[in-house]
Amino acid sequence: VVGGEDARPHSWPWQISLQYLKNDTWRHTCGGTLIASNFVLTAAHCISNTRTYRVAVGKNNLEVEDEEGSLFVGVDTIHVHKRWNALLLRNDIALIKLAEHVELSDTIQVACLPEKDSLLPKDYPCYVTGWGRLWTNGPIADKLQQGLQPVVDHATCSRIDWWGFRVKKTMVCAGGDGVISACNGDSGGPLNCQLENGSWEVFGIVSFGSRRGCNTRKKPVVYTRVSAYIDWINEKMQLHHHHHHHHHH
Repeated sequence: VVGGEDARPHSWPWQISLQYLKNDTWRHTCGGTLIASNFVLTAAHCISNTRTYRVAVGKNNLEVEDEEGSLFVGVDTIHVHKRWNALLLRNDIALIKLAEHVELSDTIQVACLPEKDSLLPKDYPCYVTGWGRLWTNGPIADKLQQGLQPVVDHATCSRIDWWGFRVKKTMVCAGGDGVISACNGDSGGPLNCQLENGSWEVFGIVSFGSRRGCNTRKKPVVYTRVSAYIDWINEKMQLHHHHHHHHHH
């Protein structure tokens, strides 16, 4: 996150770090959101068939291996949207089934999914969270960052001098003030929006931004709009529904 701030530790307890194994070392590659005790939502572009992944839950500082309240979980299955288009960056969504249910706690919680097809009004205050780069081409963060990203309506974001035809109705834009922005390494992580009833929804999944730099004016970060994929998410989770009786809420 560019221009953000250190999050209060464990204040985004559904945020996960997706990590892959390289030369016997686990490395952070993307963010993600815990949406059930054994499912994580992330971006399709975060997933490669050749990598071995694990999920870190309950984390604040990635440099602290045995952080209190955190754990590492193996991955069982990864569902990448079958119409994911890497060229046009469409349907940039993936669902990870964890190898086991994680026990929910003060530091590990699930985020709510938005209501199907719901939209948020222009300038609705949401927060992007992640361990991504602190500036364009800069280092990734040790401690989880948060940044205010007000929603940009589709009419504005699809203007020719903004994102134009590249932004589809299945996407949502947020930010674009040139000050605070998601950046590389935040991909797959949540756009967190709080409803009037106090619950937090994962309204978006960090998908893409400007090639010219992470905090470019009129080039807000483009998120996969989760409310456009509720049926897909439910269908993929239902594939494993014979496990449901293991839930401990």
